[in-house]
Amino acid sequence: MIEDPKLPFELDALEPHMSKETLEFHYEKHHLGYVKNLNKVIKRTRFEDSSLEEIVEKAAGGFSQPIFNNAAQIWNHTFFWNCLSAEGGEPSDELKEAIDKQFKSMDGFKKKFKGIATKLFGSGWVWLVQTAGGVLTIEQFHNADSPLKRDVTPLLVLDVWEHAYYIDHRNDRSKHVDAFWNIVNWEFVNGNYGSSKD
Repeated sequence: MIEDPKLPFELDALEPHMSKETLEFHYEKHHLGYVKNLNKVIKRTRFEDSSLEEIVEKAAGGFSQPIFNNAAQIWNHTFFWNCLSAEGGEPSDELKEAIDKQFKSMDGFKKKFKGIATKLFGSGWVWLVQTAGGVLTIEQFHNADSPLKRDVTPLLVLDVWEHAYYIDHRNDRSKHVDAFWNIVNWEFVNGNYGSSKD
């Protein structure tokens, strides 16, 4: 059984960049809904006693697709919440150097990230990942797709499903991306980058 993950901040902690109302729907209805659904669909299957990561890595296709979809959405959302903080912070010198090398500057990185996020068709996620070769890339993952299925280290993610921003920004995904930079938990991102080189 997969337990309800807890938010690492209070529901109103990210205002005005992400409203309490958005989190009440996004976390309490959507995210926890995936947990409820997953526990229902893994009952009496080979995944019943598996960890969330094991389910995401092993379930896909056929009868397992609904299991994968719910598990991956829980994992992706949990990673997303950890990418957010009212304190914000800054990328470490080491990460900033890697960003500058790959994207010319932090502004260049943000511009490319925004372009990829706003152009993603339909629902999904935009990830900053590090490849096995050490290269930083920005990737679109559609629907419930997850970096756990690929040979990359996830560093940062933005949820661009419509439920992530419709209350605060209606259908303007561009404003959602702009607001995101005010609440990125760079301490978490820096830790992911550091762990990717261990």
